[in-house]
Parts: sequence; structure tokens; C-alpha cells
Amino acid sequence: MACCGNCLCCHCCCRDEETRTPEELTILGETQDEEDEILPRKDYESLDYDRCINEPYVEVLEEMNNKRAKKYEAVRWMLVFAIGVSVGLVGVFVDFFVRLFTQLKFNLVGKSVEECSEKGCLALSLLELLAFNMMFIFIASVLVLIEPVAAGSGIPEIKSYLNGVKIPGIVRLRTFVCKAIGVLFTVSGGLFVGKEGPMIHSGAIVGAGLPQFQSITFKKINFDFPYFRSDRDKRDFVSAGAAAGVAAAFGAPIGGTLFSLEEGSSFWNQALTWKVLFCSMSATFTLNFFRSGINYNKWGSFQLPGLLNFGEFKCSDGDKKCHLWTAVDLAFFVLMGVAGGLLGAFFNCINKRLAKYRMRHVHPKAKFVRVLESLLVAMVTTVVIFVASMTLGECRDLASSITNNNTTALVSLNEDVINSTIRQFFCPNKTYNDMATLFFNPQEVAIHQLFHQDGTFSPVTLIVFFVLYFLLACWTYGVSVPSGLFVPSLLCGAAFGRLVANLLKINLGMDIYSGTFALIGAAAFLGGVVRMTISLTVILIESTNEITYGLPIMITLMVAKWTGDFFNKGIYDIHIHLRGVPLLEWETEVEMDKLTASDIMEPNLTYVYPHTRIQSLVSILRTTVYHAFPVVTENRDNEREFMKGNILISNNIRFKKASVLTRAGEQRRRCQSMKSYPSSELRNVCDDQLAAVVPAMEEGQDMLQQMLERRHAPYPNLYPDQSPSEEWTMEERFRPLTFHGIILRSQLVNLLIRGVCYAENQSSATQPRLSYAEMTEDYPRFPDIHDLDLALLNPRMIVDVTSYMNPSPYTVSPNTHVSQVFNLFRTMGLRHLPVVNAVGEIVGIITRHNLTHEFLLGKLRQHYITI
Repeated sequence: MACCGNCLCCHCCCRDEETRTPEELTILGETQDEEDEILPRKDYESLDYDRCINEPYVEVLEEMNNKRAKKYEAVRWMLVFAIGVSVGLVGVFVDFFVRLFTQLKFNLVGKSVEECSEKGCLALSLLELLAFNMMFIFIASVLVLIEPVAAGSGIPEIKSYLNGVKIPGIVRLRTFVCKAIGVLFTVSGGLFVGKEGPMIHSGAIVGAGLPQFQSITFKKINFDFPYFRSDRDKRDFVSAGAAAGVAAAFGAPIGGTLFSLEEGSSFWNQALTWKVLFCSMSATFTLNFFRSGINYNKWGSFQLPGLLNFGEFKCSDGDKKCHLWTAVDLAFFVLMGVAGGLLGAFFNCINKRLAKYRMRHVHPKAKFVRVLESLLVAMVTTVVIFVASMTLGECRDLASSITNNNTTALVSLNEDVINSTIRQFFCPNKTYNDMATLFFNPQEVAIHQLFHQDGTFSPVTLIVFFVLYFLLACWTYGVSVPSGLFVPSLLCGAAFGRLVANLLKINLGMDIYSGTFALIGAAAFLGGVVRMTISLTVILIESTNEITYGLPIMITLMVAKWTGDFFNKGIYDIHIHLRGVPLLEWETEVEMDKLTASDIMEPNLTYVYPHTRIQSLVSILRTTVYHAFPVVTENRDNEREFMKGNILISNNIRFKKASVLTRAGEQRRRCQSMKSYPSSELRNVCDDQLAAVVPAMEEGQDMLQQMLERRHAPYPNLYPDQSPSEEWTMEERFRPLTFHGIILRSQLVNLLIRGVCYAENQSSATQPRLSYAEMTEDYPRFPDIHDLDLALLNPRMIVDVTSYMNPSPYTVSPNTHVSQVFNLFRTMGLRHLPVVNAVGEIVGIITRHNLTHEFLLGKLRQHYITI
């Protein structure tokens, strides 16, 4: 629907000597230079989570008996289970091929390095590694060119979707294919990315697609089951799919459920909680079943719960002095949380600047430039890890890697298993290269080593590894390949935590468990980057299978979040903001309650009547971009005479009339407020609006041609002979309108395409009726008004929209405070919120853009200037 920026849009330019204040720039939706904050874009469409209880929907409810309702509920549970199983199978597919390609690459390159270390042909080994990595990254980049939405982790997009914003192509089948295949090539290509974030996106796509029982890509897949084809049901299934993706990635079904609740859904259906948990459990055990069978040939043993396995944190039975952590360690954990928050804020700051640079200098260019950037990052990463392993790695005694006086997990391992993850590159016999051991292993293996292998890495190696990994991971996140950020952040943080443990052991002589500090370091850095608290705490506890870590992990994440929030937002929120997505936060600032619904609403409405000619409907739809229209009737003669002789009643009526907000009065107040601005552009806004006149139509023109060429006025009048006049007062232009309901653009276009109308000399009862299945048949891609063949329409025919509008949407009073408006809009998942005064007249409408922080801030500044 309309927002304030549309009302304030004008074409006059300021004179050179005139400058605009920051408040004016905010109101106009402009910025002074490239360094200013990016304002939310207004071309994003909102999801409609509120049910439209119109007559076709009521007919479905009347047909729905108790037995049939239980049938649909059983189908819903079956779909939830199918989504979980499908997401688990996707994880198995990605993990299998990542392991296959990675082992192939490292085995061939490892043999080449061992041979060339003696022959002096290490350049050939580097070329082999470059060939593998750049080939894999090239394939991943090409897949992103096919579907650009597949780039990145997908978590910002899914978070926006669950917040109520429809992002084009985010849950399409083509996006799923490019994402799932692209991420396995990206991870195999040696970039510092993870596959966990794309797993969440892939799970969300599976959740969005399966319940539709149709495919837009494959037209033959189209079953007659329209009952889950709505934004409300799709969003619920997307929540389940995203939670299943987290559960499959980390083996954390409860953490996945909390992730979908904390990070994704802005409005939560209580009945959905159990279904989401069931879906997460299905994904976890499906992945566990197949991975355990494939890797260990023990089908049904359930030994690998997730794609990322932290291993077992446990002291040996014979070591009574060993402890995972003590109360004294909590002080160090708090300090590590502060450090993790600072490092995460620094990471986000650098990545934000890189993202802005890409938006201005890389994305506007030809698409192959993005591929070249990805190949450049792959080449630099490969050269850095090869050179660092060759020149900066320290050769350490092989026996020290097997000795671990804290964990039983590694004591039970034989030397062959240890040697399978330790790299001897460029080192003599019976020694290993600690830097190459970190760089030339899959990231999950490196995390496992930092958590459990004691005395394996020198402090210098950990410092160099942390710095290199930090910089390269920051550069990598944002290139045009499918990429996640969880695993790189965990690995970078684990190196930081292990470094702290080494320093405490060497310098202070403390008897500590190094794996705990590595885990806390991983949590601190990841928390400082993504700023997650509840869900991340549970995910890490489930991944470690150690409940005693709950308190230190929670404290560390809270401190890291508080520290990082002092400087900037989380990485996902930053990328959402850079895309201009109008994301609604959890709540508004207390100061915003100085505003009311009348301050932020859009009073300049485009509306339709219960019975409207096709000519007017087509004109409205073709000349506006709004997604919904109030259904109103004009109230021209609503004046009441004061009852004489009764002071009480007279005073009550005066109070009632004084408290009723009218569109004309609000528009006049805004114009007077605008005229106080120094800028001529804002001063002339009201004059432009008052002078706007619909051009007169030449006689003899074809009616269809008139309908297309004329500019639609913001108030289609009921009487064609009464055109807008310059002599009209504000009250005449903004007449009182009795509100009856709201109808969507997609519904109006559907009615026109299907010929739902009646002739002037007929009763409206003769109008054809559409069923609920016919109204939702084209979901989610409803036809556009430009797809309509106007030659098939009679412009004089009339459409009765009363049966298809939403007759009882949520409404608010003009005096409702912003916090109440915000909570209602966000909690109920609304798309449009009409503002109705005390006598049932619509005076404005509120959409998502009217509730964004930037818009509210601009209105608050305008409020201060006015008073």
C-alpha cells in the first residue's frame, strides 16, 4: 500500500543554494552521499499471514466436518515428517560428495607434496591444488549465475521471509538445486565457508515446496489439493524446514526449533511448535541413520547425529585432577566473551565495507566479473594456505599429538587414525607440520583437533592461523558462491580459545582443560559475529552432548552479544539492511510512543467501491503499484445537528466530532507542517497535490483507450460526471469514507481474468461465483494486470467485490500509540493495517514500511520540528 514516501514524491528540484536538513532527507527517503545508511526499499512485497475470511473461505469451512478436518491435520503431520526426511537426505547428499571430493583432492595433493618435497617440485603441487580448487569454485559460481539468490548462506533471506517479507525466488526449486550442488563444490574448493548455512536455506525451500502439491518448473506436477496454498501455511512449513536444516547441520533438533523461533519467525503459531520439533527430529535421525551406515557400515547404529560433530568432552576415568571447567574459569570465559564480541564486531565491520564495495563496483558490472572475483578469492586462499604451511608451520614431534592426558576419546584411538588427520608436509620423519594439519584438513576435522588434541599446536601457529583465517573468511563471505559462516566462525574462534588455553598453561601454569577453552572461544567468536543467544546455546550444548557446558556457553554468548551490539549489528542483520529489506525488529524504542497511528499512516488512499466498473478497476490496477485497496463507500452527508435544549448531549456530540480524525484534516495538518521546512521541495508538496487534476478526456475516444491513457486519480468517484475540480476544498477531495473491508490486487486481477462481473441492467446475483480453489489456483504467482486481454472486457460491466474482500481485517484507532500498532502488526503477521476513526471511516492505512525503524525515526524528527 502507499507509504509516506509516495505522498512526498515530487519533481521539483531544489535550488543550488538550498540545502536539506537531515530530517528532510529522512522524510524524502534520500541520502546525502554513498556513506549514508541504506534506507529500506519499497518494492519488497509483504507476506499475508492473516487469513482472509471471505465467502469462498467460509464455504470451505462449512464443508469441513470433523472427520475431514482430522484428515487434513493428518496430511499436515505427514508433510512435516516428509520435510524432515527430505532435509536429512539433502544433508546426506551434500556430506557424501563433499567428503568424496575433499578426500580425492587432499590425497592427490598430499602425495604430490611428499614426492615434491624431496624432488624440489613444490610449484607443481601448488598448481595441482589450484586446479582442483578453482575448478570447483568455477562450477559453484556458474550455478550462482543461473540463480543469483543461491549466493551466500541464505540465512538473511530466510530470516526476512519468516519476518514477513517476500523475496523473489528465495524458495524456488531452481534455487534449491543451485544451492545444494553449489555448496558442495564451494566447500570442496577450499574456500573458508561452511555448508551449515546453506543447509538451513535448502531446508526452508523443501518446506515451502512439498506442501504445495504442484511445481511451477515442472508443470505436470499439479495435484488438486489447494488447502496449503497460502502465505500462512507456507510460512509455517518454511519454519519447519529451516529448523530441520539446523537440526541436520548440528544434530540439534531442539536448537533448530529454537533457531526458527528466535531468529526467524516474527509471529509464532503455538500449535506449530510440536510440528517443528517433530520435523527437526525426523531430519536429525534420517541424517544420522544414513551417515552412520555409509561411513561406518553400521546401519541403525546412529553414531553421527549431524554434519558437524564436536566429539566427546570427557575426562579420563583415572585422572581425578581433571575437570572440564571450574568457577574460577568463568572469569576467563567472561573476558573471552568480551574479546569475542570485539572480534566479531570488527569482522562484521570489515565485511560490511566489503559488501558495500561489491554492491557499488562489482555487482553493477557484467556477471562474469562475479565469477572472476570468486576465482580470485579461491586463488589467493589456495596460495596463502600453501605458502603458510610451507614457511610458517612448525615441525613438532609426532608422539605429542597422540598424548592427551585429559580425554579418553583420543587415548583409545590408534596411531593410524591419528596419522590420518596429521600432515607431515615439509617436515622430517616422525614429525608433523602443525600449520598444514589445520589448513590441509576439512574444517570439521580441524575443529575436532582444536577441541581434543592436546599439545598439538604452538602459540605462534595458532596466532598466524587465526589472523589468516579471520581475514580470508571475512573476504570470502559475500562472494557469489553458496557459503555458510557457522563453521568458519567456529574454527576461527576455536583457534582463539586454544591460544588462550596455551597461554594460561604456559605463562600461569594453570591446570585447565584446553578443549573447554577452545569450545568457549568458538562460542564467543560465533556469538560476536551472528549475535545469537538462546538457540546457539542449545545448539552447542546438543553438539557437545555435555549439559554442564550450558552455563559457561550461555554467559559467554550473552557477553559477546552485549559487547558486539555496542558497535554494530549481527552479520545477518547487516546483510539484510544492505539489501534494503524492511525487517521489523522485536519491538520499537520507548521514545517512539510519542507518535500515534495518525502520525505514521498514509492518508492519501487509493480505494475501490463494493460495486465498481471494470473501467475503473483496470485503471486503478494499471496506474498504481499498491497490493491492497480498501473497499469503501462515500459518506457525503454525515453532519448532525446539535440537539437543542440539551447541553449534555450537545457537549457530547461536540466532543465526539472534535475527537474524530478526518483525512482532510490530517492532510491539511501535514501540509502546514511541511511548509515550515526551508526546502522548496517539501514546501511545494501540498501545492502539487492540490493542483493535481485528472486531464479531461477527448470526446470520441475509445473507452478502452481512455481507460489505459488517463492518469488514475487517488479517489475514484462514484459519479462519473463529477470530475475533480481545482475549486474543491480539502474536505471535498478527501471525503469521509465508510470502511467495509480490504481486497488484494491479486484477487482483483483474478476476478477480471475469470470474467466475474455483471451488466448494468442485471442484478449482482447474476455475477459468476469463484470457489476457494479457483481463487488460490495460481498461488504463489498470481497473474499480472498486464497479462489481461482488455479486448475481452466490457468496460461498462460492474464487479461486485464484496464476496471476495476481507470484511473484518484488524484495524486500529488513529490515537493508538506506535508501540501498540507495531506489536499488533508484527505479532499477527499483518500486511495492511487500516486506521479507522470512531465513526467507522477509514482515515489511512499502515504497512510494513510505515513501521521500519528508519521511517519511524524520520517521523519522530518531524514531530520534534512541528512541536
